[in-house]
Amino acid sequence: MSIRLIAGLGNPGPEYQLTRHNAGFWLVDNLANNIPNCTLQRDSRMNALVAKTRLAGQEVWLLEPQTFMNRSGQSVGGLARFFKIAPEEILVIHDELDIGPGVAKLKKGGSSGGHNGLKDITAALGTQDYWRLRIGIGHPRDANSKQVVADYVLHRPRKEEQDQIEQAIEKSLLILPMLAEGKFDAATMQLHTR
Repeated sequence: MSIRLIAGLGNPGPEYQLTRHNAGFWLVDNLANNIPNCTLQRDSRMNALVAKTRLAGQEVWLLEPQTFMNRSGQSVGGLARFFKIAPEEILVIHDELDIGPGVAKLKKGGSSGGHNGLKDITAALGTQDYWRLRIGIGHPRDANSKQVVADYVLHRPRKEEQDQIEQAIEKSLLILPMLAEGKFDAATMQLHTR
């Protein structure tokens, strides 16, 4: 078993492009830019930006749903069903409030933790049994802020947070070829080792 679909979550449109909630898009954009001749293109059937590429010699789909976050399952579920990709072959990359900026964590399954994108993907796939790459963005309470979570995720990170998030993305990019080869334990160990 290996990863055949890498889905980055975010909200479409220029007003959301630089917001914390788009960390999944940032990682998939970086990945596509690092692979020769890999361009995400609009696929109206999937309501997503999609690219078929090779990673570590394996065929992999890249996906950025162009629905809003809470409807991400439409694109992820649609592509998975069409190309017969099992839930355990799917990696969903998303922002994570419960992890600080600069940290990324890999896990399989588990609850949505209140993340509306994950809730919708779980409903579309009929299971929680898919892989998640969680990009830490921190929580407003960590900064002693009274900012509402929904407001926090839809704003740009501060400069130092942005730098830390980009470091987590760079570290995450290094393990994606391992996931395409099915080396989940090695990828997890490498990502989680500081």
